[in-house]
Amino acid sequence: MITYARYLNQLELNDSYTDAFGRTFPIDRRQDVQFNKVNLTFKGWVIDPKIRYLVFLWTQNTSQGQGAQVVIGGYLGYRFNKALSVQAGIGALPTTRTTMYTFPNWLRVDNRTVADDFLRGSYSTGIWADGEIAKNVFYRVMLANNLSQLGIDAGQLDAGFNTLAAALWWFPTTGEFGYANGFGDFDWHEEVATMVGVNFTRSREDAQSQPDTNAIENSQIRLSDGTRLFLPDALGNGEQITEATYRMLAMNAGVKYRGWALEGEYYLRWLDDFEATGPTPITDSFDHGFQLQASFMPVRDTLQAYISASKVWGDFGNPGDVALGVNVYPHKDRRFRLNAQGLYLNRSPVGYPSVPYVVGGDGWTFTADAMLTF
Repeated sequence: MITYARYLNQLELNDSYTDAFGRTFPIDRRQDVQFNKVNLTFKGWVIDPKIRYLVFLWTQNTSQGQGAQVVIGGYLGYRFNKALSVQAGIGALPTTRTTMYTFPNWLRVDNRTVADDFLRGSYSTGIWADGEIAKNVFYRVMLANNLSQLGIDAGQLDAGFNTLAAALWWFPTTGEFGYANGFGDFDWHEEVATMVGVNFTRSREDAQSQPDTNAIENSQIRLSDGTRLFLPDALGNGEQITEATYRMLAMNAGVKYRGWALEGEYYLRWLDDFEATGPTPITDSFDHGFQLQASFMPVRDTLQAYISASKVWGDFGNPGDVALGVNVYPHKDRRFRLNAQGLYLNRSPVGYPSVPYVVGGDGWTFTADAMLTF
């Protein structure tokens, strides 16, 4: 189970933002307490240890009434050997390190850096294979329906089945990188632990509106000012992009030692091969950026401090963020922690109700969380 309660204060944010095309939008600044998430997972094997399953119940209580507020999903799998397991069902596309099943072992509880969240893929339905192909070298390859199937029904999908994401990662020194390869060094490595990895993703995406309606539900792809790519009149010329090709390369590396951790990732994303209802002022877009997270534990098993930052350079803006925070483990156990964080946003290109950042957000937000996982 994964669950947490959060106090959120966004009152220091600007009350509006202006996008790259001169359009001004209000920002709904929140101050509230939410029982943000409940995630229940059941996994195991049946008949033969090689026949595996995972079923999860996932709720986002901040999104009551919206698509994918409650999700029941999972997958069926078969483990041939340590080099090859095959799964079919709903899974995280291996687009960045945070979509590699590292959650909930993040410094920021349940929110990413804005660069990571802006550029990544999400959960989709598909088929994937993973395993250890050489000593301390692992891979995952997934063929899926799209970049994010949350809130998208089968009737909205095109017939392409052409989303491909692949990851390769290596633990050069200790052969591991802590529990679930998560962020920070709660594990307190007595030897220097290192990790390097690379992810590549390609997907042909469309507007994914309901048949015979104009309700655009594909919000996974945005321009660097926060504009949804497939929104009608997104580029300010009255036309709508209906299809585009998404490609992203992400490279990550990290080191951990005796409670200290330094972890980074660099992203390069290309959007091109547009199809539209008419001529558009651009035919492609390129964004690149990074995230860097540094943490240490001044009191072993009890107190962790961190700084976490990211930056994006794009055709329509250069957003970023910086977070300063602490995690307190009052029972010296990673399964229960208290978190306090100050997050400075610089024109955030992404946002939704379950995270502390909003599209266009500029200024400080503050959060306090109590998180339980077991």
